[in-house]
Amino acid sequence: MQAHPTLAAVDLGSNSFHLQVARVEGEQLFYLDAHKEPVRLAAGLTADKRLDEASQARALACLARFGERLKGMPAGAVRAVGTSALRVAKNAGEFMTRARAALGFDIEVVSGREEARLIYLGVAHSLPLAQHTRLVVDIGGGSTECILGVGYEPRERESLRMGCVVYTQRFFPDGRLDRTRLREAETAARLEIQTAAYGLRRGGWQEAVGSSGTARAIAEILRLNERGDGRITATGLEWLRERLVRAGHIDALELDGLKADRRPVIAGGVAILYAVFQEFGLTRMTVAKGAMREGILWDLLGRVHDRDMRDVTVSQFMRRYHVDGPQARRVERLALELAAGLRSAGVRLDEEAMHLLGWAARLHEVGISIAHSGVHKHSAYILENADMPGFSRQDQVRLARLARASRGGLNKAGLAADDPLWPLVLCLRLAVVFNISRTDNRPEELRLVVEDGSCTLRLKRAWLQSNPLTQAALEAELREWAEVSAWIGLIRLQAV
Repeated sequence: MQAHPTLAAVDLGSNSFHLQVARVEGEQLFYLDAHKEPVRLAAGLTADKRLDEASQARALACLARFGERLKGMPAGAVRAVGTSALRVAKNAGEFMTRARAALGFDIEVVSGREEARLIYLGVAHSLPLAQHTRLVVDIGGGSTECILGVGYEPRERESLRMGCVVYTQRFFPDGRLDRTRLREAETAARLEIQTAAYGLRRGGWQEAVGSSGTARAIAEILRLNERGDGRITATGLEWLRERLVRAGHIDALELDGLKADRRPVIAGGVAILYAVFQEFGLTRMTVAKGAMREGILWDLLGRVHDRDMRDVTVSQFMRRYHVDGPQARRVERLALELAAGLRSAGVRLDEEAMHLLGWAARLHEVGISIAHSGVHKHSAYILENADMPGFSRQDQVRLARLARASRGGLNKAGLAADDPLWPLVLCLRLAVVFNISRTDNRPEELRLVVEDGSCTLRLKRAWLQSNPLTQAALEAELREWAEVSAWIGLIRLQAV
């Protein structure tokens, strides 16, 4: 990936949107400026899980302002990430089209566990490097991420479906605060933790760390009210719970340090954090400055310096699912060579598309661990549904589609005629066909030529005649392409 002097991260959180810009100096980041707006996207989720127009309008206006700040930056230097509310919303696809136009850059939605990884990365870089295990808890607007890690490496990650916006709406919808409601919210949060966080509770951490708005807001309230020294304590939380109950209503809550944008969601946040303290047996919690937006920047910097987490994940998947490594590399080499030929002929394939093709070639047979028959279907299922650190949900869907289309009928690939994946599908399928023998027996002179709206595959006639099995497979492949309405009108074979 091309190096950039300045990087930017956009975090489309369920409570607030954040923009963080940083200057790159070698392998270090120096933060330049940051912007935050309390969009409260999760508050706009209707009963049928759709984003209402008011929340969309707030979000789009915020993204337009962020886009003004980012104007002129190259696409590779900006990464925008959506989280819980966009994972849940049924109309997220429609909103994302408008959001991309407002921001001026692509936006990806990540899974809860990928969100947890990015949060941990941001937190770890904001704290002194340590060799002991840390428990990081990030209470967002729509979800809470809990991560165990050592140094810069997360070991256990869980994303829990509870957040300060969602819980405030669920348990304190009219703003009334009483002991019964607070206990109901805390009990619900404790049940959520018990259900999902078994591996975390037995992790043996030495330090608990809170990140993002809820933890920072509570720590600041406790400090300004002389109930803490910048850390959150169990006794401080007990005091804060009592203050909520005594106030009786959120509008009557008077606390030094309680900001206007935090007031509407403080009750849900306190209930969740109290449940975290109870379930994990915490007495105190350090509060980190770093969070997801910083994690996005460090992850982006890693991609620039060829330490892309996605490459690590692909290698791990190849080992886990017992992929034939030499065969995967043969397919990858040929697929990328064919794609390079298409690029030189004017077909639009950017660097990200080339990366995607390489990963798909290495992973197209992960499903063989399930069964050889229908391997492309099994591979597609794994790639779409497995936890793949570094990959967005959109990335995984594209990988799954490529794996599904690597074999079998093209009319079952589920791709529209104008889908940008078609050129990658062609290169991947041809690479599979020419490596059918699983030996290093590919043609020396093999290339794709695009001209006059058609695509021609050229290779030596002598090689084709000496490899009848591949010839038969290739002829069947060309018949497949003749039956679909795809990216290019005609694909033909030319033996010279």
